[in-house]
Amino acid sequence: MKILYAVQATGNGHISRAIELLPFIQQYGEVDIFLSGSNSHLQTELPIKYRSKGLSLFYGNKGGLDYWKMLKDCSILSVWKEAQALPVEKYDVVLNDFDCITALACKLKGKPSIGFGHQASFQSNLTPRAPKKDFAGEWVLQHYAKASAYVGLHFDAYDDFIVSPILKSNILTANSINKKHITVYLSHYSDDVLMHYLHQHPDIQFEVFSKKIPVPTRIKNIQFIPISNDAFTKSMIASEGVITGAGFETPAEALYLGKKLLCLPIRGQYEQLCNAEALKKFGVTIVDKIDTAFVGHVATWLSSSNPTPLTLQHTTYEIVQRVMELGREAKGISFEVEGVNTMEFI
Repeated sequence: MKILYAVQATGNGHISRAIELLPFIQQYGEVDIFLSGSNSHLQTELPIKYRSKGLSLFYGNKGGLDYWKMLKDCSILSVWKEAQALPVEKYDVVLNDFDCITALACKLKGKPSIGFGHQASFQSNLTPRAPKKDFAGEWVLQHYAKASAYVGLHFDAYDDFIVSPILKSNILTANSINKKHITVYLSHYSDDVLMHYLHQHPDIQFEVFSKKIPVPTRIKNIQFIPISNDAFTKSMIASEGVITGAGFETPAEALYLGKKLLCLPIRGQYEQLCNAEALKKFGVTIVDKIDTAFVGHVATWLSSSNPTPLTLQHTTYEIVQRVMELGREAKGISFEVEGVNTMEFI
């Protein structure tokens, strides 16, 4: 069996998931990776057969999206040409983790595909949403990477096609300890902004993962560390708590490890605002932005109780089994479907 696995490379979470899933998917056949996007800082040895700049989100230094850079980086004509050239018809199964080029290629060529990942869970109206609806953000979640059928990942099973998060094996087997430092990963804030506020907690040790520095560097109570999957995982396992965005993979891992968790959603990123609503149900502290009140927010958070731990309902093996079974069934599904086709899993 030939399998095409399209992976969105905006941020690091999709790539981390692909690294974990690949050995399981390879049990079903030969796997080629299509990596789409240009805003990941994570090194990977995935078997990348096709590579594209795609359409990416870029972040500023003060908690929001860099719209100007996103517009400059975007080429609709290139997306159309790449979709026409991508040979999805040569594959038995196409798995799509939120890539618009693969989705368009499948639509143009009448090829069924499986939408698989966190964003796929938003095909259900039961998945938590932000209090203020963002129609553009909702449209992106629903239509950016359309598929024939879906398997969604989320913190809880909000619908019958939504399963547990995919966690890294070293998280699943970790012995969570507390060495009293705080692990920080906030790619949407500059190191200077973080230093200004974290230095105001001189008695707290912070390990900040930075996309700017080439080597580990200590400045007062902050240890800056270059972005690394292994280094970040080790830091989080040994931490007292984690400060990060309201993405999916890192909050899921922190909750599974039973850590304190403080999340700052990226302003203007509707998906993260929706995730924040889901995280509140676990007792996670949500802060809108880093400003003069942030120092107080951190102090209050550290004195609060830990959130409800995440319990996994499915193993990685079971999830891949579901996806691949759906992929086999999808061979007989036409692209034009009404609503969400969740199928029956054998």
